[in-house]
Amino acid sequence: MSEPVLSVRNLVVEIPTRTGVLRPVDKVSYDISAGEILGVVGESGAGKSMTGNAVIGLLDPPARISGGEILLKGQRIDNLGREDLRKLRGKEIGMVFQDPLTSLNPLLRIGDQLTETMLAHLDITQDEARGRAIAALDEVGIPAAASRIDSYPHEFSGGMRQRVVIALALCAEPSLIIADEPTTALDVSVQAQIIALLKRLCRDRGTAVMLVTHDMGVIAEACDRVAVMYAGRLAELGTVRDVVQRPRHPYTDGLMGSTPLASRGQRRLRQIPGSMPRLGKLPDGCAFHPRCPKAEARCRAEPGPTLEADHGRAACWFPVEAAEVVS
Repeated sequence: MSEPVLSVRNLVVEIPTRTGVLRPVDKVSYDISAGEILGVVGESGAGKSMTGNAVIGLLDPPARISGGEILLKGQRIDNLGREDLRKLRGKEIGMVFQDPLTSLNPLLRIGDQLTETMLAHLDITQDEARGRAIAALDEVGIPAAASRIDSYPHEFSGGMRQRVVIALALCAEPSLIIADEPTTALDVSVQAQIIALLKRLCRDRGTAVMLVTHDMGVIAEACDRVAVMYAGRLAELGTVRDVVQRPRHPYTDGLMGSTPLASRGQRRLRQIPGSMPRLGKLPDGCAFHPRCPKAEARCRAEPGPTLEADHGRAACWFPVEAAEVVS
């Protein structure tokens, strides 16, 4: 197999507080290959966005990487200095945020923002950068790109702004895109268009994509593999087909069972009892055991096994068997 674009190995992120050290990301490992979309899914506070921020070097102090490694095309990047990370962002790693208005300068024309990024990372002239900016806008589906390039962000709709942000993330030809909830603020029809766009660009350019979301529908539609996170740890890692149709971890099984399709014929959606514990008050043993219908004494005493990046399985001592999966 070819070398993965991104390799995360036993990543640990810590936040020191007055009452102790919190671990929003705890021994997380996964790979993303060229042309592959890895979906990272879980409840709010599961550690999805924190993992992406650690990869791109955007952790807010006092949060810091305290363990593990992050490798981009075989080169370690988690130990780089601030200036080296700044050069890496945009050139090798692009970012698509949930709200496009946070990524675009409202006082600058779209074309200026695109050309500025390309001139900072590519050895091209101003005219070449403008031509590439028009081509990038056209590629992401902006109509009449040559005339819209001099428009300001507020002159675009929400869906069009998100397309511009994707063009901005791709314009320096990075090998990895981190998309953090890129469709949350959009209506359903525009969501489908953005998902289709990401899939096409991933396929045509061979770009690796880390797609952070809480929406299992987006995961099923867009991704090749999925990493399910719970309380900072990986609960399950595997292909979308296996995780959606044959979940092994009880938490993943609960997520699948709470969808409208799995709950059809019932008056209410199925749900997982309780809520995810706060990082400062994690229970002993497996963090999911207070909500788990399969919990036994071992689960209350020992954390679940740690998942390795090259093994698609569940971090559970008593994984769900095929006959138990919610249909």
